[in-house]
Amino acid sequence: MREKICIVCKSPLEGNPLMTLNHMPASAQDIPGKAELEQEKGIALSLHQCSTCGLVQFSCEPVSYYKDVIRSGGYSTTMVNLRTRQYKHFIDFCHLEGRKLIEAGCGQGEFLSVLTRFPVEAHGIEHRENLVQMAQEKGLSVWRQFAQEGEVLASPDGSVKGPYDGFLSFNYLEHQPDPVSMLRCIADNLTENGVGLITVPSLEYILQYDGYYELIRDHLAYYTFDTLRYTVETAGFEVLEEKMVNRDTLSVIVRKRNSLKPSKSVKKTAENLDVSGLIESQNTIGAEMNELVGDLEKQGKSLAVWGASHQGFTLASTTKIGEFARYMIDSAPFKQGRYAPASHLPIVSPDHFSHAPVDAVLIVAPGYTEEIAAIIKERYGQNIEILALKSNHLERI
Repeated sequence: MREKICIVCKSPLEGNPLMTLNHMPASAQDIPGKAELEQEKGIALSLHQCSTCGLVQFSCEPVSYYKDVIRSGGYSTTMVNLRTRQYKHFIDFCHLEGRKLIEAGCGQGEFLSVLTRFPVEAHGIEHRENLVQMAQEKGLSVWRQFAQEGEVLASPDGSVKGPYDGFLSFNYLEHQPDPVSMLRCIADNLTENGVGLITVPSLEYILQYDGYYELIRDHLAYYTFDTLRYTVETAGFEVLEEKMVNRDTLSVIVRKRNSLKPSKSVKKTAENLDVSGLIESQNTIGAEMNELVGDLEKQGKSLAVWGASHQGFTLASTTKIGEFARYMIDSAPFKQGRYAPASHLPIVSPDHFSHAPVDAVLIVAPGYTEEIAAIIKERYGQNIEILALKSNHLERI
């Protein structure tokens, strides 16, 4: 177990946890194969809040692959359109036409590919070797590296090196056990007034809609605008703009500054966070899933889950859905043929429906619900019942 100190301000994480979640997936990406099922099981996770800076975080060790960026939704229409809008605004807002940008944690280049359509010089770093190779095969300027303090961000042959005019980091910071170190490394490789675009999942969204299923071990930290601002200021940036995007994601544009001290606006002592709604949502959603399973059983109907995401994994492992559903559908080939952590639901491709049809599909993929519902109606017909987990309740579509 890691020492119980805040990953940002290094203060002790004292007192009782905000909440403890049992039988949670141990990982969202180390998805077990058939041979691993006997040893694979759920874990208990304790959620804490730092009393000094206010950051909400798990006290566990990070997952082994926290340096890697493994994305399954990168090519969806929803995400490509979002990134296109963000890039246009970022480039216009910071006057980056013709400038050199680097994405820290670029995966196989899903978002970097979109950036190359704009009038900038686009580069990326990624820790996982096979993802680097996949990005390079697409003709992208990507090399293997991880941003940690002291690293010089440059391609192995020296053809690409800093200083960079700007950087990008998409839903990566929340995985990091030392986010300040990563951001300071990036700052050291930027021009004097270098800028950045950072996104992280929103704790405000999770609390507003009481979505306990948004919690997963992969995400060590759960940022609000206040704690994200504190983190980037500690690393030597100032925040120029804050936005909520795609309903559930914090997006900030930052600029490098000389001082590493956070601004005086940051609170020295954090207010206690109320997570009673999250605890209640466990009970409410659990009851709704029990009712759904009961209704389908009475009618002799079968069910599949669509979304081998961390939300889908958590829902399946902590409710009756994991026991009742036939399988879990996902479009990402690297997940297919494997099993959902903790619940062990088989993960299959959308084509699996044709030879093993079900009567109803439950969508658990926040941000992609409408897109997936349209696919289901087109491919599976109009008679199939479509349900979706929206916020903290079940809806029929």
